[in-house]
Amino acid sequence: MMDQNKLEALRARYQGATGGDIDDADFRKAASLQFSESDRRKWPFADPATFLDAPFRPDVVELPEFGGLDVALIGVPMDLGVTNRAGARLGPRAVRAIERIGPYEHVLRMTPMADAKVADIGDVPFRSRFSLESCHADIEDFFRRVVGAGVIPLAVGGDHSITRAILAAVGKDRPVGMIHIDAHCDTGGIYENSKFHHGGPFRQAVLEGTLDPERVIQIGIRGGAEYLWEFSYVSGMTVIHAEEVPRMGIAAVVEKARSVVGEGPTYVSFDIDSLDPGFAPGTGTPEVGGLQPREVLEILRGLVGIDIIGGDVVEVAPQYDATSNTAQAGAQVLFELLCLATGNLVRRRKI
Repeated sequence: MMDQNKLEALRARYQGATGGDIDDADFRKAASLQFSESDRRKWPFADPATFLDAPFRPDVVELPEFGGLDVALIGVPMDLGVTNRAGARLGPRAVRAIERIGPYEHVLRMTPMADAKVADIGDVPFRSRFSLESCHADIEDFFRRVVGAGVIPLAVGGDHSITRAILAAVGKDRPVGMIHIDAHCDTGGIYENSKFHHGGPFRQAVLEGTLDPERVIQIGIRGGAEYLWEFSYVSGMTVIHAEEVPRMGIAAVVEKARSVVGEGPTYVSFDIDSLDPGFAPGTGTPEVGGLQPREVLEILRGLVGIDIIGGDVVEVAPQYDATSNTAQAGAQVLFELLCLATGNLVRRRKI
């Protein structure tokens, strides 16, 4: 039988309480971003879509220090580097269209939008839709401006070749480490006279001196292209194949990732094809036998405290997925990256 005193206490506290009338400090922080006048909040499907419903601020590119932003969410709608199915150029638009992500991260107990100044600053401007090489130059130039302003970049592609150009910006002054979640190592050589394709960005980044292979871990690797990834092993990267993840257990994978990247600056690159195509069919190079979304989220949440200096979500090709599940997964990973970056900023402020 229910305790009547408890029931009366609950009635006294909550009978007339509105949606935003919340006592827990962490919950209240999230509610304060959502509710006005305690019980009204914006419909999730109202207004033009932005990444994670962040303010749309393309104007900050022309402001000193990017208007004081902490984190910039950036679209990179370029897929000239694909080797299989095209379509990732539509990835940023699809991820922006996802209506309900956040504002609260229940495992990390974080509300990143309340702790950092975050904005969707639009898409990288490209001078040519036909030249892969000039697109890479445009990406590198744009991200160098972002990094030079002291802003943490979180990108949504586009194909995975974009990460080479981003690493050229974030690793300009010193090579960085990387946590790379993917079906493919992407350390192949020159294909058809191009070094800028999506199968080789991390070989190029190492050779350009922007990525430290000894501080790189690649998680979820699988499939028939394994023979192309010799460079990963020769250069000293740590590779964890998809079938090893359940055998090791997530805690061991996280521990290994943390030990590989250490305390230095670290980039996180997430390719949506790391997920099994049963969960994320909307991608250009699907590989059966992949990770589950829950495994990826648990790995990312285990990275709290690492010096995250940037990240990306790539290879979402929405036209191959009528359900929008692929974009949903990509948007959730983008939110987790935002939490990691924001947590890093908060820790720095306390030092």
